[in-house]
Amino acid sequence: MTGVIRPVIRTPDQRIRVFVSSTLRELVDERRAARSAIERLHLAPVMFELGARPHPPRELYRSYLEQSDVFVGIYGASYGWVAPDEEVSGLEDEYNLAPRDMPKLIYIKATDHRDERLTELIARIQADDTAAYLPFTAADELESRVAADLATLLAERFDESRRTPEGDDPAAAGASPAARIPVPYTTTIGREDDLAAVREMLARGHDRVVSLIGPGGIGKSRLAIELALGARDLFPDGVYFVALENVLEPALLIPTIAYGLGIRDNGEAALEGRIARALEDRRVLIVLDNFEQIVDAAPLLVRLYDLAPQATFLVTSRIVLRIRGERVYDLRALTTPADGAPATRERAGMSTACALFADRALAAKPGFALTEDNAGAVMDICRRLEGLPLAIELAAAKVRMLSPQAIAERLSRALPLLTAAVRDMPERHRTMRATLEWSVSLLTPAHRALLEDLGVFAERFTFEAVEAIGAGRDWEAEVIDGLAALVDSSLVTQTDIDGRSVLSLLAIVREYAIDRLKERGEADLMRAAHADYHLALVRRIAPELRGPGQEAALAELGLQLANLRAAVRHLVYIDRLDDAGDLAWALLIYWWIMGLFAGVRVWMLELLGKDKPMTQHTRAVAWFYALWGELWQRPAQEVVAGLGEVARLFGEAGDEDAAAMAFAARATARVQLPDPDIDLAERELNEAVERLHAVGNAWGEAITRVSLGRVAWLRGSREDALAHFERASAIADAGGDLFTRSIAGNQKGRLLMVGGAVDEAEAVFVRTLLDSLRLHHEEGVAYGLEGLCAVAAARGDARRAGELSAAATTIRHRVGVFDVEAFTVHALSLDAARAKAPALVAEGEASGAELTLTEAVARALPPRELATAQEQLARW
Repeated sequence: MTGVIRPVIRTPDQRIRVFVSSTLRELVDERRAARSAIERLHLAPVMFELGARPHPPRELYRSYLEQSDVFVGIYGASYGWVAPDEEVSGLEDEYNLAPRDMPKLIYIKATDHRDERLTELIARIQADDTAAYLPFTAADELESRVAADLATLLAERFDESRRTPEGDDPAAAGASPAARIPVPYTTTIGREDDLAAVREMLARGHDRVVSLIGPGGIGKSRLAIELALGARDLFPDGVYFVALENVLEPALLIPTIAYGLGIRDNGEAALEGRIARALEDRRVLIVLDNFEQIVDAAPLLVRLYDLAPQATFLVTSRIVLRIRGERVYDLRALTTPADGAPATRERAGMSTACALFADRALAAKPGFALTEDNAGAVMDICRRLEGLPLAIELAAAKVRMLSPQAIAERLSRALPLLTAAVRDMPERHRTMRATLEWSVSLLTPAHRALLEDLGVFAERFTFEAVEAIGAGRDWEAEVIDGLAALVDSSLVTQTDIDGRSVLSLLAIVREYAIDRLKERGEADLMRAAHADYHLALVRRIAPELRGPGQEAALAELGLQLANLRAAVRHLVYIDRLDDAGDLAWALLIYWWIMGLFAGVRVWMLELLGKDKPMTQHTRAVAWFYALWGELWQRPAQEVVAGLGEVARLFGEAGDEDAAAMAFAARATARVQLPDPDIDLAERELNEAVERLHAVGNAWGEAITRVSLGRVAWLRGSREDALAHFERASAIADAGGDLFTRSIAGNQKGRLLMVGGAVDEAEAVFVRTLLDSLRLHHEEGVAYGLEGLCAVAAARGDARRAGELSAAATTIRHRVGVFDVEAFTVHALSLDAARAKAPALVAEGEASGAELTLTEAVARALPPRELATAQEQLARW
């Protein structure tokens, strides 16, 4: 339960008010029991029978709810009376009107029979993360439970009132899972003034870009995370965190931002247009971390000013971007004790650098504390490290093995020599590099080699991947001990994602490691080992994308995404162009489902630009990806001809499966032409279906049949369109292909609605919504909600129709979805409902616009299906 009560001091006449909701006659004894429990705790029961009734019932309980602090719902067998001109009973209306942030305690009485509509309401409540619900059998049991639960709730709220903002859930800060704000695992120390100053810049709203500038290790990323977590009140429409540490090509800036916003690039619309739609009228903060690698792309941010006029960008970079609208904040080092200051515990405690050392040392060695004996050494360490937070953290990690005095002594010997070796760097860059060198020098030779080899990984990586690249390396037999040593030294971090252990390097450590590999002349060797592992992984997993293993394959590839991108980049860089083409083509369905075509296109164009030999198959793959976006966004005869050439090259290479896919793409390109030859396009799509069927490509056959169905629908041939959609659904269903089944199903459901087959359409939309949830596909969720909106409107449930339509529109807006007007049939049903009951539709739309995706799905699904969707909903 996640309701929020702001801590206040209450006088005796301001007791916490507990609103009790239930049917009146059916649960008389239970209401008395609840009242008794509430009054035992000296709280104030808010109950319909205790107040005067000069107003209509709905106005009365709305007023009661607005003045209450806690909601208690007691449900038995009866759903309650539905008043004339109302859609729901007072029981359900009270629950709907309860504010989302109000804690809700729900008690469900055991019974042999329960009204169907009450069963539906209870199922919706069970999906509500702001409600706790418990069963009971008798009134005396209920009294005990209510008293105990209210006491527990009050204790929890008291604890919450004493927590610092660091107790907030950072996962909730990002509106998109792709851009979720990283979790800070340690306390931020010594940055209060910086946080206040930058927050003030953001709050003023005068500057489009606020750049945190400083050397590596100064704490830019950490400060940006803290600012993002604390800026949700300034940016009510969302805070997004976009990591750029593995983005090396300026052309990938816009696609990476789009992905962070939850926008998928399926090629059908220009990314900039989708970003403009997604951010229209939305005040958001977009954090771009580690921008220095693609500083040449900074002018692209200026283009985003017009696309997202209310967006603010918070950038971390080692160098100033020098673009219009930029406000620079130079991040300084932590304060260190002055030279000659007394070596006392009190003086050390006045330094933020020493405070950071003490905090991190305590984490490394329980029981550590600043004392009069070690204060001088800690002060010396922090001075030598010039207050650089990361350098101090690396030094503090050594207290597991060395005393502060021993650390200070070793630094005094090592740092001058190490900084002298890198005189071409700015001063603090030299200090950070020297600290890394010193920290690494304390490792065994095998563990040093392991760290350097890890430099080829991007973002996060698995233990299995480390083992794979270790074949024949000096550290091969010490991989477990080596990784443990690197974690202990704070050079590698370990976290869990969905129950799997993953490892990662800080950007500056990765940079150091890859530089050492280059110095040793082994960078390309390790890039090849990295690419070989991920190429083998893709060859093993990719076939699952076409069948029943699709959901698991998507999850595994999602975990590996950063390294899949790095593998393609590595293969292109080391001129293994045919392997790069094979990896890119094997993941065609993955790029398609996840909307990642833009990045692949960049690498394939780079591949084509190389004056190196490649097979016809590789050339065909690269041209296919290069032409895919053109097919949708700039259709022309040249694109049709180009895809025809791609099909020919695939055919000559002996890949009939790929040739059939390219042939289908050419037929689709014909449909997109400004003056299309629909008859020719339809004949070619039919031929593509036959060819794909002949080679056993069920996924390609099903998706092409969807295209045939859309063409038939646009021509007014609904019977043919329905036949194509049904056949596509059947093929996808037989193969366990959730993605194509959801696409075909949504088209089929829309067409069924046009034909008046409401019950059949509802079953289809429910299934497509469940499929989209399993795939974490937000666009599919929006389509499913729209379909069920049309169903609700057709059945006269105007409020629910408005609610689901508004919820779907919110998702569409956020992810920048466009659609062909001819296929948005729910709008016609909603218009009809609005004509009959405008107030109810408007009420539903107001409610639906405030729903989260999870809440909207809970509203949309029938109780039985909602119960099966709980696991998927928990992942959102």
